[in-house]
Amino acid sequence: MARMGSSRHLKRLAAPEFWPILRKEAKWVVKPSPGPHPVSRALPMLIIVRDILGLAKTGREARKLIAEGHFKVDGYVRRDYKFPVGLMDVIEIVDTGEFFRVVPVPVKVMFLVPITKEEASFKLCRIENKTTVKGGKLQLNLHDGKNIEVGADEGRKFKTMSTVKVSIPEYRLTDYIPVENGAMAVVIGGINVGRVGRILSISGGMRHYRKLVLLEDIASGVKFYTSLDKIIVIGTSKPEITLPITTKLGGR
Repeated sequence: MARMGSSRHLKRLAAPEFWPILRKEAKWVVKPSPGPHPVSRALPMLIIVRDILGLAKTGREARKLIAEGHFKVDGYVRRDYKFPVGLMDVIEIVDTGEFFRVVPVPVKVMFLVPITKEEASFKLCRIENKTTVKGGKLQLNLHDGKNIEVGADEGRKFKTMSTVKVSIPEYRLTDYIPVENGAMAVVIGGINVGRVGRILSISGGMRHYRKLVLLEDIASGVKFYTSLDKIIVIGTSKPEITLPITTKLGGR
């Protein structure tokens, strides 16, 4: 992917490869505004409404629908057609009561899967870092740009690269899923993107991208390796979220 820099514009040829757009149909495409997800791992609202959900034929129609407040992301109405939507975000179509979650899928990298209203009440977030804040509390820095404060004693149990389950839109911590042997994980990058497996082992290393994780694909039983920074834990004994792990998408 070409360098996008700080320009307000984005050429279609330089857009992330997983965007479902025709590269030579036009010269320019909407560029996501700064937000919870980086441009390289996000889909702008306009692309989702027009090209994925198919609720508009043109960009003008999509911008109008978004500006009128017909869509929510993680429980909040988003009227910016450039708003970046990324992994594990929950999208709601207000008028129809339909819910979707952005999940990693093979080949497409990121796509939307329909979920129930009950499942739309929470999301899973990976802990990217922990920092100490005023008052001696710990702040969990999550993959979607959000932060959650916890007590110093309580914060010791939270490990980076593990997953927390939070309610939306309140963002209240409801559960913790550590990254450890036996846990379920989904690959979010690389050639194995979208594969779901059980963690068998995690090797040591100075950086997360140097730590190798051995997983067993739950669809095929095949064992494969990936780096720790390319997975997100999604459950202990079974996935907490809906994933497209069917014979058509999984078990490669």
